[in-house]
Amino acid sequence: MTTDIRTMASVAPAAHPHEHGIVRDYARNPILVYWEITRACSLACRHCRAEAMATPDENELTHKESFALLSRIAEFGRPMPHLILTGGNPLERTDVYDLIDEARRLGLSVSITPSVTPSLTREVLEKLKAHGIESIGLSLDGSCAARHEAVRGVEGCFAWTIQAARHAAELGLPIQINTLVAEETLDDLPRIYELLKGIHILRWSLFFLISVGRGRLLQPITPEQGEACMNWVYDRAQAAPFQVKTTEAPSYRRIALNRMKSAGMTGREIARTSVYRGFGIRDGNGILFVSNDGLIYPAGFLPLTAGNVRRDHIVDVYRSSPFFRALHASNGFRGKCGRCEYRAICGGSRARAFTCTGDPLASDPFCPYEPGPVLKAVWADTQMPANQAADTGR
Repeated sequence: MTTDIRTMASVAPAAHPHEHGIVRDYARNPILVYWEITRACSLACRHCRAEAMATPDENELTHKESFALLSRIAEFGRPMPHLILTGGNPLERTDVYDLIDEARRLGLSVSITPSVTPSLTREVLEKLKAHGIESIGLSLDGSCAARHEAVRGVEGCFAWTIQAARHAAELGLPIQINTLVAEETLDDLPRIYELLKGIHILRWSLFFLISVGRGRLLQPITPEQGEACMNWVYDRAQAAPFQVKTTEAPSYRRIALNRMKSAGMTGREIARTSVYRGFGIRDGNGILFVSNDGLIYPAGFLPLTAGNVRRDHIVDVYRSSPFFRALHASNGFRGKCGRCEYRAICGGSRARAFTCTGDPLASDPFCPYEPGPVLKAVWADTQMPANQAADTGR
């Protein structure tokens, strides 16, 4: 069984669940399919879940198998999932542009999360845009070269990242910046935020560390620090010139919902926010991950396989496998996550629950909230079931 590299949330535009007559049911169709098309990468990032390597894995899906996978993903039908090509460095795959073209031909929207190296030139970004890439995800884990490169492990990658972001902005290519939240980066987040205000980006996503792969070398923050950080994130989101979101921290939805209600926002007003559009999305419910060798996982950080695309139909696995069905149903979660009144909109990080307890259905230990004795649907005044929340990253 493989462990998994840090995947990045899509920067695809969010849509209301009933927009254009589309109703999303995350037990049937994921909103995001992450495909690790290769593990080849020249970087040595300290938090890499894939423990990427210099050359492609010999068991990597072939060109023919990759086209077959794209065809199967398209069989989810409407509403189509958004495909994110990740790695490793997806640009190390020699047929990457063929894969993008085929995905687009099949009606899939596509984003990509390239590793930032000197080869990520303006010309490469122009080519990605010309082939129909809708957005890119770049990682920035420090406000200066010393802080960023302490995590990334390669001298010069801070300047490459800033340059790539500026080139993408000039080309009109939407950018999501992904930043690790760990003990090593927590105090630097305000400075990273200020830096990003000077770059034209669409979204800043803060990834709360899951200790898998090389990420075991870093230290997660405490639940108390997490609550304080999420409140800080919410405050920044009210004034930021870009969207701000969290990854592998679904309890942010509880904090944001309560902050919005305390501010007197109505259910209709809450339903127009980007936080609301993430309600109900979690590992295995709205999220699907395929490794470079075809293994099917609920998410990049939850290394429990439910099948292999070489022998199993990805649609059947997502909709019908016992593991995925268990992840779809938050009322089957154990401990306080299973009895929490926020379980439908949050559900906890299933990846963190597994990493910390060995049980993907256990409570997320990062959340300090203690649910009350009576379960109530806190999202009822938004007039929609949580499993039909609109599309965004987690």
